[in-house]
Amino acid sequence: MNFIWESIVMIFTGFLLLRVSGRKSIAQMTITTTIVMISIGAIIVQPIIEDSVIKTMITIAIFISILVFIEYLQMKFNSLEKLFTGKAISIIEDGQIHLQNLMKIRLTIDKLEMQIRQQRISNISDIKNATIEPNGQLGYELFPDSKPLTVGEFKKLMGGTVQLQNQSPDVDGSLFYEIKNRNHAIPNPDELK
Repeated sequence: MNFIWESIVMIFTGFLLLRVSGRKSIAQMTITTTIVMISIGAIIVQPIIEDSVIKTMITIAIFISILVFIEYLQMKFNSLEKLFTGKAISIIEDGQIHLQNLMKIRLTIDKLEMQIRQQRISNISDIKNATIEPNGQLGYELFPDSKPLTVGEFKKLMGGTVQLQNQSPDVDGSLFYEIKNRNHAIPNPDELK
């Protein structure tokens, strides 16, 4: 029965300490962050098997402290950021794919095409420049003729005579309302109409 209590304590301790480390999805994690998170996962299980819950909580706190310290140093020193996080690698320049850079990062054309499709881009020829960021995400810039029309550009085309309805008013139906007002109540569906 004692292992149930220890498990609950470890889950809440892990949650609180991971909350301190910052909001990141798995896709946004750097190599350093991933190693720390995997280590924490392995450490959290150990006190259930062994008898050292306090020692484990302290170890997790140390791991998180080191992670926060490394991230602080990365913000202060660009060279340390490059060392710990890495830097973006150019894979498309002026519409041309850099096969050597793809090979360097072990990214196949099929995987590149998958990432491009996930960005809702249907032709590689629409991309002027693209990078693979340190977290593995695709960063890109489209050629001018391939960029979508913005509201500002539309207004300029129409000579400023178009009045568009505000798409995100500060009312209960706005997706940002609960964040701005720290109110997490679910709005009434009739109010959204």
